[in-house]
Amino acid sequence: MTALLRYQGALLLRSQRWIAPLVVYAAFVAVGIRPGDPVPDSLGFAAAGLVPQAAWLVRICVTNEPDAARDCAAAAAGPVRVHAAALTVALTGALLAGAAGGAVALLLGAPAGAGPARAALAGASAVVACALTGAAVGALCSRPLIRRRGYAVLAGALGSLLAWVLAGSPARVAVSALVTGSVRPPLGALAGALLLAGVAGAAACLVAARRG
Repeated sequence: MTALLRYQGALLLRSQRWIAPLVVYAAFVAVGIRPGDPVPDSLGFAAAGLVPQAAWLVRICVTNEPDAARDCAAAAAGPVRVHAAALTVALTGALLAGAAGGAVALLLGAPAGAGPARAALAGASAVVACALTGAAVGALCSRPLIRRRGYAVLAGALGSLLAWVLAGSPARVAVSALVTGSVRPPLGALAGALLLAGVAGAAACLVAARRG
């Protein structure tokens, strides 16, 4: 699996397709986080931006290879492992971006009575929950479940929006907790995001295996 992760990571970096979602996320953070804003609010904003960013990265990673190259990799390592590696690399990229966004929030934000360590832990939990939720959206709205580019982009955008607004969404729960000033790690939201990402990733991998 390590070789597959390196392979998918190299594909992503060499394609330079990661630049667009990274620039958009950086702009989102730059516009939304201002010096002196409460740290929890800033952390919540940085985490929320990861939902569409992670979904976008997933779509990039699962469509990076030409069909012939993907077929060769699937024949050598199995379609499930190949698809799982692509999803893992996308999630890793989103988490790295979220770590940078969270660091900006901590550096620029006002403590607002929250200790830096507690705020950082709550922010990290929200970042992971939002990245996992976005990765789940991307897994369900990309190849092999949705093959046509236009439909996949539309589904990913709609799924990201729903992840922001639906009451039971792990991303919304995690972000809402921070925005209301809480610095308790949103463990329930984190567990829900892990479950959602696991189910979505497993479904995508199983479909990839059947269609492979």
